[in-house]
Amino acid sequence: MASIGFIGLGNMGGPMAANLVKAGHRVTGFDLVPATLTAAEAAGVVLAASPAEAATGAEIVITMLPSGKHVLSVYEAIVPAVEPGTLLIDSSTIDVESARKAHALAAAKGADALDAPVSGGVGGAVAGTLTFMVGGGTDAFARAEPILAAMGKKIVLCGEAGAGQAAKICNNMILGISMIAVSEAFVLAEKLGLSHQALFDVSSTSSGQCWSLTTYCPVPGPVPTSPANRDYQPGFAAALMLKDLTLSQEAAASAGATTPLGAAATQLYAAMVDAAQGGVDFSGIIHRLRAGAML
Repeated sequence: MASIGFIGLGNMGGPMAANLVKAGHRVTGFDLVPATLTAAEAAGVVLAASPAEAATGAEIVITMLPSGKHVLSVYEAIVPAVEPGTLLIDSSTIDVESARKAHALAAAKGADALDAPVSGGVGGAVAGTLTFMVGGGTDAFARAEPILAAMGKKIVLCGEAGAGQAAKICNNMILGISMIAVSEAFVLAEKLGLSHQALFDVSSTSSGQCWSLTTYCPVPGPVPTSPANRDYQPGFAAALMLKDLTLSQEAAASAGATTPLGAAATQLYAAMVDAAQGGVDFSGIIHRLRAGAML
């Protein structure tokens, strides 16, 4: 059993912390939102009054926060409170530069650090089936792997500091683009008189097959568990997709990479968020395509 500090107990962090408790670990958690603290306490998390208090005495500290600035702010608070040799794991989705700065803050204290963003959404967090994309040293990864296994089913060491965030950004750019492509195909099929089920039956077993179609189909019916069958309640909100696509474009500009489809997807999701639909599941982009509201 490990002593774990967990900072950020929201839609993703709360279920992740609960799964660590279920696995037998002692988890001390902190969040700014009272409702998340109540839910975490009910799941067996011991509550702390501050990030530093959650980190004090912990062998491992996990953060799940909204952005790079939040991660760096929390690291500035917790690094002085931890002992050398503590393992800091950041599972937020942030920019690569901030991830590397977090690694440097940990290293200055003699602590190990990993950037370990996740894929799988709230459903994966609850079920403990997340995919972790990890950046950092091999020794730190070996220490983290059994802890991450309590929260996920696929754990991949992608490279050194920042590599986990790089993998997450690239993966979610693929996801954003592919959801638009699948949605466009269903809209075209509707106009051509082809049923949703017919298109799904063909494309799900041929060259159009992809996760956005077979697991997260943007129309009701073919995939009963997709958000389309719950009036597009997220899942993975459009505002979060825009955040990840924006990170992809910032990274592309920094690296000198050309990503025209990534740029177009970013514009489409920005328009969706600007239309007050940021809380809708990202597969709800099909409504804008169906209405011809491109930007």
